[in-house]
Amino acid sequence: MTFSICVHEAYENDDGEDHHRYGVAVTTRLPAVGTLCPFVDDHGAVATQSLVNVELGRKGLQYLADGVAVSDALEALLNADEGAPQRQLHGVDAEGTFAFSGSECVEWFGHEEYDHLTVAGNMLTGPDVLEATADAYAGSAVHETTDPWTGPRSVDPDLEPETEPLAKRLLDALAAGHRVGGDKREELPIQSAAVVVASTESHVLDPLYADLRIDASETPIEDLRATYERAVEGYTDTLAQYEGAFEEDTLEDAADLE
Repeated sequence: MTFSICVHEAYENDDGEDHHRYGVAVTTRLPAVGTLCPFVDDHGAVATQSLVNVELGRKGLQYLADGVAVSDALEALLNADEGAPQRQLHGVDAEGTFAFSGSECVEWFGHEEYDHLTVAGNMLTGPDVLEATADAYAGSAVHETTDPWTGPRSVDPDLEPETEPLAKRLLDALAAGHRVGGDKREELPIQSAAVVVASTESHVLDPLYADLRIDASETPIEDLRATYERAVEGYTDTLAQYEGAFEEDTLEDAADLE
């Protein structure tokens, strides 16, 4: 009923510091997938789907924070889960990947693992959904290269464009999978989509477009794109007006802006 992508990127910020970021994007023909499937923090990214068990995502991140490798963490959780044959579970950390599809998931189902990337889906029109999703992301993937995480790509044609934020690139990957078929249950018009990104880098204000959901829509990916664009605009405006307040951690001077 779902397809999703988990990614890890290593990058160097403007200050020459090495960092990692992780992201999940997911869509399904059911409401509120963002409450169930994506789990992301500064240690890794996990997606739980098919017959969803949210504890696999929650505990998976806990294990990663404790230093357990993603493959060991998620395999251990599945070994203790009686419902494992009906689960799909995949994820990434800084060192590796893991993906699992239980034998009782509903066709078409499957998963793929690549360097720094996993994709999985069930009740899909076919394997080309996952292939298109992975290919779309791979065309813009960042790894071990300079790439600021904040801010949209420059629209000034005289400036060298920056790589777009990971949230935007994950939405593009979802859209690619949807275009070739996506979830096969056309009798269910109400759908949902979500994107979540986290980084080891600290910011004055964490990007407000890095954790977004559309809970019930007939066009969730399109609507999530529009929400993303508005969130970027709002983030830029917020930084311009309140950056000093965030840096000083006080609203003392914010009253003068009302």
